[in-house]
Amino acid sequence: MDSGSSNELVMQFASSAADIPAREAFLTWVDLARQGQAGAITIRLVDEPESAGLNEQFRHRQGPTNVLSFAAADGQFPLPAEILPELGDLVICAPLVAAEAAAQGKSAVAHWAHLTLHGVLHLRGFDHQTRSQQAQMEAVEIELLRQLGIANPYLIDSTEL
Repeated sequence: MDSGSSNELVMQFASSAADIPAREAFLTWVDLARQGQAGAITIRLVDEPESAGLNEQFRHRQGPTNVLSFAAADGQFPLPAEILPELGDLVICAPLVAAEAAAQGKSAVAHWAHLTLHGVLHLRGFDHQTRSQQAQMEAVEIELLRQLGIANPYLIDSTEL
């Protein structure tokens, strides 16, 4: 990738789903979730078969998942700062995002925003393997979503910000 900017966003559309947000929306969400951290990000929008294949290959779980995050560096294998032009890649299953939003009674755009923020936070090193990590990550997500005017997704009946 020839990235003239260390904050480049590359979008790959490999989904037949309708109603995918505009690239500008993804730019807004990614920039907010970066919180100043530089690095290019690629977002690949896929359908269920590709998501399921990647989920099986990398997480050893059956079926599609809403978002997969592939960080360019992690705590186990950090990259030297001089060769860290990327934060990593996100793979988002577009039909699953729409289905989840409908099932959860939230707007599709709010769910797209949440999953994009969630994925970028993973690229930045956030995780939710322990209760403490989960609480920290959710608090950041809730605050970022609040800045976008989106209600807390973890409160089932919440209509307030």
